[in-house]
This record gives sequence, C-alpha cells and structure tokens, in this order.
Amino acid sequence: MKTIFKIIILSGFIFSLQTNIFGQCKSFTKQVCKPKLSPYIYNGQVNSAVLKEGDIAELMMTFYSGQDYRIVVCGEETLKNITFTLKDMSGNEIFTNADHDMTDHWDFHAKVTQQLTVEVSIPVSDNNSDDSGCVSILVGFKDKK
Repeated sequence: MKTIFKIIILSGFIFSLQTNIFGQCKSFTKQVCKPKLSPYIYNGQVNSAVLKEGDIAELMMTFYSGQDYRIVVCGEETLKNITFTLKDMSGNEIFTNADHDMTDHWDFHAKVTQQLTVEVSIPVSDNNSDDSGCVSILVGFKDKK
C-alpha cells in the first residue's frame, strides 16, 4: 500500500512539474516570440518544446500558394546559436539561418502549396552545458486586403 501511495505521489509531482515547464514555455512564447511576428498575423498554432544542447526537433507544416509568410524560431537565452532549416519533402534545403547571421526569422512568398519541414537544432557548446530551454516555432501570414 505504501508503494502504491509513493507511486501516486511521484506521478503527481512529475505531472505538475511537466505542466509547470510547459506553462512556462507557453508564457515565454506569448511574451517573447509572438511579438517577433509583427506585422504578420499569428496563425494561432503554438509549436514549442523544451530542448537541450545536442537536440534536434522537426515540424512539418503546410504553406499555401500565393501567401506571404514569416517563420519565427525563438529560444530562451540559455540556448545559444539555435539553427533552423526549412526543407521540402524531397529533403532539399530551402533556407537555413546559418547562412543568414543566425537570424531568428524568415519571410517568404509561397509560390505553390507545399509541405515543408522545419528542423531546429541546438548545437553542443564548448562547456558541455546541460542547460535546457524553451524553443518555439511560430508562423504568421500577411493579410491580403
């Protein structure tokens, strides 16, 4: 009985810790990342994760023909030199911020409707830090009016 009680308490603690971390990530996204979309209109999707050095995350997204977009990849200060790359479904690189002074956003016009993969990687630093932090991928579009 004591073992079951300990497991229940431990499970509750882990759940509340995860909820707190994701809550902090959501708050970071809203306060720090979302304003970087301006003057584009936020599409309302929150795509965020807690990453650490050496992690790679991928997200597949659909972009529609004739639309102007801004992609923002935003990370907490504990994570340095966040690299993001957009690839088409054949794996061809369309954009990487490594070729553009590690910018945190990219504006583009979609000529055709297509799915692209956004790959985010956190490089390993010289000091082999075990720090982690929130990374968010946000998309905005321009109003055609």
